[in-house]
Amino acid sequence: MPPRQQQPSRQREIRTDIPHTARIWNYWMGGRQNYEVDRRVGSAATELDPGITALAAESRRFLRRAVGHLAGDLGIRQFLDIGAGLLATDNTHEVACGRNPAARVVYVDNDPLVLTHGRTLLTDPRATYLDADLREPDVLFARAADILDLDEPVAVMFMGVLGHCERIGELRGVVADSMARVCRGSYLAYWDGTTDSADFVRMCATYENVTAVPYFPRDHCELRSIFTGLELLEPGFVPLTRWRRPAGEPVPTVPVSGYGAVARKP
Repeated sequence: MPPRQQQPSRQREIRTDIPHTARIWNYWMGGRQNYEVDRRVGSAATELDPGITALAAESRRFLRRAVGHLAGDLGIRQFLDIGAGLLATDNTHEVACGRNPAARVVYVDNDPLVLTHGRTLLTDPRATYLDADLREPDVLFARAADILDLDEPVAVMFMGVLGHCERIGELRGVVADSMARVCRGSYLAYWDGTTDSADFVRMCATYENVTAVPYFPRDHCELRSIFTGLELLEPGFVPLTRWRRPAGEPVPTVPVSGYGAVARKP
């Protein structure tokens, strides 16, 4: 269906003098969309948790494998990447369209900096940035429906973003509500940080008041419950380093506190 005119972004101030969560994560991933204040905080965080840069790298490898499998092996042509953050390398649209040229990708974020950078850097007409909040699903999916056909399977993606939900009930609700709005045969691709590493937990607690968007790591068994009613693909909800990792690909030598999975809506 042809997209209607995209809703304008809400006007919010972009600050470059205070650390920003998406820019810090971009720095950990080796990206360029960050400032000195972000690099200072990011570097200090690595002193508390040396594994954070490995987690950032592994999260992108997980995205690459998950999206590649969905687009290439399973034939999914629609991707809704919610809480997408700043573009870096091996972005969702690059992987999906590389495996399936008919794929379309909608990135969702409500951060003015993310939206500005994304819309400036994104040149592929098969992908777009949408201004919406994951806590406002009615608005989010109404706008997504202007671009995607929700009567056809969609891969709904939450890549390391739902740890910003303070309560596990809220996290479960976001996932359940989102999957209820897509048809059978759709997929959930998800990962989040876990409490496996004491260094990661301490780092998140230390910076809870620094970035204004705290992150709450949880036990992986607790996070496993969000897949209730969905069919987990092999190998299930596992550490990022184990999800369909190609033979011979080096495994990080430091702990990586993240679990992920892909699941189908039956």
